[in-house]
Amino acid sequence: MKVLVTGGCGFIGSHFVELLLANGYKVLDALTYAGKEENVEKINESYTFIHGDICDEKTVKTIYRAFRPDFVVNLAAETHVDNSIVDDKDFIRTNVEGTRVLLRSALGAGSVKKFVQVSTDEVYGSLPLDTLETKHSPFTESSKIDPSSSYSASKAAAEFLTFSYYKTFGLPVVVTRCCNNYGPRQDLEKFIPTIIKRILDGHPIPVYGKGLNVREWIYVKDHVEALLNALSGKPGEAYNIGSGVELCNIHMVKEIIGIMERGKYEFVPDRLGHDLRYALDSSKARKEFDWSPKWPLWRGLKETVRSHPENKCIN
Repeated sequence: MKVLVTGGCGFIGSHFVELLLANGYKVLDALTYAGKEENVEKINESYTFIHGDICDEKTVKTIYRAFRPDFVVNLAAETHVDNSIVDDKDFIRTNVEGTRVLLRSALGAGSVKKFVQVSTDEVYGSLPLDTLETKHSPFTESSKIDPSSSYSASKAAAEFLTFSYYKTFGLPVVVTRCCNNYGPRQDLEKFIPTIIKRILDGHPIPVYGKGLNVREWIYVKDHVEALLNALSGKPGEAYNIGSGVELCNIHMVKEIIGIMERGKYEFVPDRLGHDLRYALDSSKARKEFDWSPKWPLWRGLKETVRSHPENKCIN
């Protein structure tokens, strides 16, 4: 079985490619801006790398015709919210137009048994913070889509496009919405790699506002296990993928400071439109996929610190 993975040299994509190869799939991989070829170390005869732009319809159609993939998993995306605040045109181009090209080309190929659009919990917008008096239920797959940033809006638009191809053309699509990922090979612009690098450099860790914004965190290997199961997901369905482990930003900073046994932080002006809390009800994926996360937070964080490219101390 052949799988076309867009963004397979990226953080999540490289872990997913390794899992696919370990399970006997043949993999076609297209590179994006955050991808690094060295992220996919175990290249073998089942892996084919293609350096291409998913917005280039001619190239994408050629790939479909040449390789006739059975599955498509779209992990290619511009993802950093701060960057989308500064300039969002690349986010609209890659996340929306790129998805459209992949969908349209998959429709014409006739070989695709499942198209998996990898999305994010950020499409739901923000939950209020829980208090002693009030508890707010996590997002379910039927919760309102209410994005706050250009990044999350572009991912929501890509989802709507994906579902429209199912409703209009019958293309068998699945959408996954995952919480915050962490683990080895994550881009250094992201929150946890930034914390580790600042500690290694002896610089204070910048924390937005008072650090009270809450995120749900999942180790990348748990996420890609769920993505593998999504290949057998029901067409036209969305699946939340989460760990149930929520942590406010300042507590995450303190966890990593504790692991590294050094470090300091400072509060900085809050991000524009900063969502307060993300939390997912992932019971649907757990039940239908017979899947559950296996990595405890402390273990995943220790492995992430150990594998950071600038960390010379092997713990």
